[in-house]
Amino acid sequence: MKTLLAVDGSDNSYEAVHAMKYFARAEQLTLLHALDIPRPAYPMMVPEVAEELYKTLEQSMREDGERLLDRVQSLLPMHAGPSTKHLRIGSPAEVIVSTAEEQKADLIVMGARGIGPIKERILGSVSHRILTLAPCATLIVNGPVKAMKQILLPLQGLSDAEAAIRFLQMRPFHDAVEVTLLTVLPSTQPPWPVDVAAAEKLEEQALQSARDYIDGAAERLRVLGYQAQGIAVLGTPSAMILQEAAKLRSDLILMGTRGRQGITRFVLGSVSHAVLHKMPCPVLAFH
Repeated sequence: MKTLLAVDGSDNSYEAVHAMKYFARAEQLTLLHALDIPRPAYPMMVPEVAEELYKTLEQSMREDGERLLDRVQSLLPMHAGPSTKHLRIGSPAEVIVSTAEEQKADLIVMGARGIGPIKERILGSVSHRILTLAPCATLIVNGPVKAMKQILLPLQGLSDAEAAIRFLQMRPFHDAVEVTLLTVLPSTQPPWPVDVAAAEKLEEQALQSARDYIDGAAERLRVLGYQAQGIAVLGTPSAMILQEAAKLRSDLILMGTRGRQGITRFVLGSVSHAVLHKMPCPVLAFH
């Protein structure tokens, strides 16, 4: 698996480095730091002086970036795999996405950076852009990662299940993990009048169909060697995902970013979006 580890020196960025211990040895590990160098914002400044200030700032930021990458490389786990360091100038989101495309990365790992006084509960704009534009799976680390054992895998349909299985077939984790597959059936009333008993019967039939689907997906993971169990519940998808993650004390939520109506990879599905903005643990998004 080819992995891109994007770092910016923030606390969550270092937590993302720490999270690498829970992933399998990378075939190729790219350490990336984007230099977003501001241009002097003084219109009356002589162009030559402005350019000299820019070059001085660029040199300083390059030196800081090189020290950051050296430190990150020194903190990698022994089994991380062969790593290369890259400093690139540009918007962080655009640099990370373009580098992932060039490197044909299978996974981007990065820390979340929120904005404002409630930053710990809001996904940062850079993280959001990368999730919506990334050509591969993306792990967003929002705080200390103490384990990577219990994984919650919400699934919304056959395409979701196929994408999850493709990702897990790459054996991305270093140690054995336990996967709880979850499908949420929205509780809806039939469009025609029915009595209570008939409505309950229809609901149970729909729930049994959901159980069959999620049990089938869990069995496919067991065939691959994973410990896996399936759960089907009624409720609001985003709320039930967060509730189950809390109940199971999940170390990671692994979920697709496609919406139900075939939303493309350039737009996060509404359920994924809601979970990402309230994530109680790291989220690894695939598509």
